[in-house]
Amino acid sequence: MSPAAQRARPRLGPRPLALHLATVIPTLLSSSAGLPHLRNGSLPWRAELKGRAAELRALVGRTDADGFGKAVDREVRRQLDLFLTGLERYRHHPYRRDLPDPPVLWAEGATRVLDYGGPDLGGGPGGSGVPVLFVPSLVNRHYILDLSERKSLMRWLAGQGLRPFLVDWGTPGPLERRFTLTDYIAGRLERALLAVVEATGRPVPVVGYCMGGLLATALTLRRPKEVAALGLMATPWDFHAEDAGLARRAASFFQPYGPLVEAWGEFPVDALQALFAQLDPMMALKKFSQFARMDPDSRAALSFVALEDWLNDGVPLVAAVARDTLAGWYGRNDTARGNWLVAGLSVDPARVTVPTLAMIPERDRIVPPSSAIALARTIPRAQMIRPALGHIGMVVSAGAETGIWRPLADWLIAAG
Repeated sequence: MSPAAQRARPRLGPRPLALHLATVIPTLLSSSAGLPHLRNGSLPWRAELKGRAAELRALVGRTDADGFGKAVDREVRRQLDLFLTGLERYRHHPYRRDLPDPPVLWAEGATRVLDYGGPDLGGGPGGSGVPVLFVPSLVNRHYILDLSERKSLMRWLAGQGLRPFLVDWGTPGPLERRFTLTDYIAGRLERALLAVVEATGRPVPVVGYCMGGLLATALTLRRPKEVAALGLMATPWDFHAEDAGLARRAASFFQPYGPLVEAWGEFPVDALQALFAQLDPMMALKKFSQFARMDPDSRAALSFVALEDWLNDGVPLVAAVARDTLAGWYGRNDTARGNWLVAGLSVDPARVTVPTLAMIPERDRIVPPSSAIALARTIPRAQMIRPALGHIGMVVSAGAETGIWRPLADWLIAAG
């Protein structure tokens, strides 16, 4: 497909689109239907909201019923129009990510290791910067760390005296669909690390983002001679620290899909996106309504589209990994309970001996800070920084360079 045709083609997202529409539209339309029940006091309210509900009912009771109903209807239509306008503007926006990939250092199956240390990307001559291997999650594309020309942690680090390498897990193929976490960590990731060590002639720091931090922790325990330091970016550990009930509900979400996932060999992207959407069912309404108010050519709009494209460009999770992470990590809390095994050995962070930096964003809604703090406190002498950022904002927001990028670069240079 030509670049022009690609730009003209509507996006499939936000994924799953049907779920977002089925959540937002009935919720908005139910406002008018709920007015009579608000007036007569028959709406069920949570205990902590009953006081405010009584105040609201009293206020509504003093208004003209017909006029108030018409005002609610106008507001419903206004919010619905903003939401749908934002959706359509996003789906037809001309922006498409066109950053060329850096050289590939190593590849196996669907996985590549990208080398950002060349002079064309800001690195030193002959890739002379301090090497560091970045490990992203298995369920999102690697390029959140190389999102655009203006927001690329990898390219920024290359200009700071470092030689970043980034694992691109790719899309699981027939081989990867048979993988377990042991295959990914003790096989694919170990060989990627050894390729970087061989290319640079030295042990290297390893930095994991989100789920990638769990993989990096297990890798560090298995390869302490090749890993010079461990960086953890918003990495969960105690999945029940914040809300055990919510974690177990996330695990139960997988159960109905179990037989189909085993047959397909993977947990589909849209099912994963539906799971994440439960963290804030009305997030789509909020963000696309905000996008509808933006100038489509503004920096803010371009940043929104770039990030939203990444969010919708998901990767399916292979069956065994989906089972182990959702049922094992979220459901049973295997990590914090000491029951997570890789190649038959327990992943015990207390045995990590390399210098460790845990970056724990205070506003993270995907990985609660208490979950990530549990890992940092288990690793001996681990340092922590806790910027006032969110899970994704820690790598792409306006405050990312000050809150994460700069402290991380300084720490890596010192550790390397």
